[in-house]
Formats: sequence, C-alpha cells, structure tokens
Amino acid sequence: MTKKTIILIGFIIFKFVLQYVLVSPEYDLQRDEYLHLDQGHHLAWGYLSVPPVTSWISYLIILLGNSTFWVRFFPALFGALTLFIVWKTIEILKGNLYASILGATCILFSSLLRINMLYQPNSLDVLCWTAFYYSIIQYITTEKSKWLFVAAIVFAFGFLNKYNILFLLIGLLPALLLSPQRKILSHKEIYFALVLGLVLIAPNLIWQYTNGFPVIHHMKELSETQLINVNRLGFLKEQILFFIGAFFVIVAALYALVFYKPFKNNLFFFYSFLFTLGVFIYFKAKAYYAIGLYPIYIAFGAVFLGQLLQSGWKRYLKPVLILLPLLFFLPMYDIDFPNKSPEDIVKISAHYKEFGKHRWEDGKDHELPQDFADMLGWKELARKTDSVYALLPNPDKTIVLCDNYGQAGAINYYTKRGIKAVSFNADYVNWFNLDIVYKNLIRVKNHEENSTEFQETSPYFESSKIAGEITNRFAREYKTTIFVFTNAKININQRLEDEIKENKNYSK
Repeated sequence: MTKKTIILIGFIIFKFVLQYVLVSPEYDLQRDEYLHLDQGHHLAWGYLSVPPVTSWISYLIILLGNSTFWVRFFPALFGALTLFIVWKTIEILKGNLYASILGATCILFSSLLRINMLYQPNSLDVLCWTAFYYSIIQYITTEKSKWLFVAAIVFAFGFLNKYNILFLLIGLLPALLLSPQRKILSHKEIYFALVLGLVLIAPNLIWQYTNGFPVIHHMKELSETQLINVNRLGFLKEQILFFIGAFFVIVAALYALVFYKPFKNNLFFFYSFLFTLGVFIYFKAKAYYAIGLYPIYIAFGAVFLGQLLQSGWKRYLKPVLILLPLLFFLPMYDIDFPNKSPEDIVKISAHYKEFGKHRWEDGKDHELPQDFADMLGWKELARKTDSVYALLPNPDKTIVLCDNYGQAGAINYYTKRGIKAVSFNADYVNWFNLDIVYKNLIRVKNHEENSTEFQETSPYFESSKIAGEITNRFAREYKTTIFVFTNAKININQRLEDEIKENKNYSK
C-alpha cells in the first residue's frame, strides 16, 4: 500500500468519525429524516416531495436494523465518496500529492460536514454532481465514449434522488456551446447516452404524469412559503461560507480554467460555473442547492496551486493553504452542529444570531437554529403516544392522525407498539389503511393558542381527553398536543376518505 493510499484512507476514516461525533446524543433525528425513513416502508417510483432513490436507501436501512447508526452512516458514506472522487479527479488532472491533500482537506473541513450530518437527499445530490463532472473530465481526458454513458447513469441516478441536478445540465449545456468542446455534441455517442438517461428516469416521469405532476405543486408551495424569504444577496454570501476555507482554491480554479494551459480543454467548466450560479440566483433558490457545484472546482484549484507553489518563496504558502480550511472550521464547529445542549446554545445565542443561525424559514429569529429545534421532542412524542395507545380499548382499531409528516414519521420510527401514524401532510396522505374499521382516534395536533380541536371533535366520540403534550421548550414541536377520542359515534373511515380525496386534489 502506497503512502498516498494510506493518506486517502486516513481522510476517509476521519470523515466518518467526524460525522458521528458532531451530533450530541441528546438530539433525535431531524423531522425530514423520519419521512424519508418511512418511505422505505412504501416503495414507489415517486413521492410528493422527492424522487424514489431515498426510499431505496431507507429500505436498506430497515433491512440493516433501522438504527440511528445506519441512518447516519449513509450520508457520511456519500460525503466520503465525494472526497474520494475529488481525490481521483486531482489524479486525472495530474496533480501532485500536495494537491491531493489540499483538495481532501478543503472537502473535509467544509459545510459538507453539516450536509452529511442529516439523512436527506442532499448528500447524495452533491455526490452525483461531483461524479457527473468527474465523468465528463474523464471523457475529455481519455476520449473514451464509455464515460458519456457513465455520466448518463450518474445523472439519471441523481435525478431519481433529487431534481436539483437539472440545474447542472442547464448550466453545462450553454457552457459547452461557448467552448471548443462543443464538438462533443457532434458525436453520436452522446445521444445514445441521452437516450439511456431518459430510459432510466422514465419510470419516475411516468409516475409524475399519472399522479398529476405533484412536483409542480411542491415547487409552487415551496416558492410561496420558503423561497419567498430568500434574498439573492444573501444567497451569494452563503456561497462563500459553504467552502470559506477553500475560497482561494476555488478562485484559483476559475483563474486556471481560463489561463492555465493544461486546463485548456476544460475551459467550459469556467462558463458552466457562471451559468449555473446565475440560474440559481434567477430562481431565488435556497443557498445550499448550489453546494454540489463546488467540489470539482476544488480539484481544479488544488492541482493548479500544487504546481504554482512548487518552488521559490511560494512553497512557504503550502502549509498556510492546508491550515486555512481547518482554521475556518473551528468557528463552524461552534455554531453549525448540534454538539452542545440547547441550554448551552441559548447562553451564547448572540454568537449564533451574529451569523443568522437563529433565522428560520418563516423569516423570524428563534431560540435555536431550525435544524436543531427539529431534532428535539420526537422521542418524547412517540413515548407518550405509545403510552396512550396501550391503554385504549381496541388499540388495533385506533388511528393516530398527525398534523405533519415529522410527527407521524417520528411516532412510526420510535414506537414500541407497532403504531402506523398517518397525516394528510406530504406522502402520508397516500398511506392510510382504510381496511381497518376505526373506533378510536389519537389526534396529534400542532400547538395553537385557543385551539378548538377538543370542542369540535369530542361530540363525535363517547369519551375524550387531552393525554399530554411535548414539554421540551426548545423543540420546534413544543406544546404539540395529544388528544384521545374513543368509541366513535360516527363512521371515521368515511370522514377519512373524504379528507383524503380533498387533499389529493391539490394538483388539479
């Protein structure tokens, strides 16, 4: 085993270790993770908010025991593979060992640590962007058509993971047209590769068509509720912060792609960078949507700097560039990860507010960063729901109906009673089991001042009570209430059918 290989393995091991130690044990999983895990119980070619790949991974996690270890393992794995591909890209571009170490350090100590902390499509999205660019570089370097087919497969897999990868093509195609590499478009192999990609994504496109293209509704809803709060200037500022320790490496890459002769065949990557960022800015996308763009440019920059700093006084800058990502990571360690108790975070809240970490999607400041608040209270909710469920008459004829997918997913993940909670929110609207004739209702309700849930629903049941609520004041679900209604006087199933139909008409 060579010295270079040992160093690469060391980076990968360190990456895995960091992903596990950066999350304090007192935090649960994050609300989106519960939905994605539940999708593994309902395999399909599409879902209301995401394509199907996440459900395949969730199914594998279920087979492996469904433990938190495996939930955290896969995003960490995708992050490690991203680092590996950057390392291999540097080798293709004929970078030296210093370039490989610089590139790996920039990838390791970056916002990818935060992205790879959560089980969401984002980690695989970044990996697919990087692997696609890697395949294109391989094709440019070797002129072997097999790499076009590899790129098509990677793109299709990325598309089936997160539609965000479409922005990669939107930025890449005009860049190719503006560069000498537009000759690629005259090769018949690229069109065969395109057909292969279309065939691979066709099942999801068919699913979208037969379900009324829910992705359009989802994007419209996202635009009205979240993207409306996105500031374009803020978007650009966050781009710098994502890889702030590698900022000079990325700038060096953009310079080298234009002026460094060994990169002359890759000039279109310079234009692609500008076009892709421009499209994200135009659509007021969330800042993290663009993260997949950067790893490959870190590879270009590391190779160029590895050659530039070979001799003379410049060689003294080599350790400085290696240390920069680590030095910038130290403040990130303090504010970007749930590695402190909520109480400790509140004590230094001014430090978090200085970086806008307390600002949520609603545009308001709160006590904790939103992702951290979304990782609290779930076990408490599941435990209390389990306790209530166990005491009910005919618990097997009880439906647990939640206000949102986080509540339903968390109950299903942590339950010891085999509860299958549902909601009219997100994909759960498709997962109701109406073969059971329900007699009891456990209603998990978001906290509302002067809620009328008890008064409105209790007349339809023989007995009713409020059984508990989430008491963790730092949880985003703080005061979420558990209502219990038993022995229905009405046909619950009919009411459910009506509500399901109403909620499924959203795209029509």
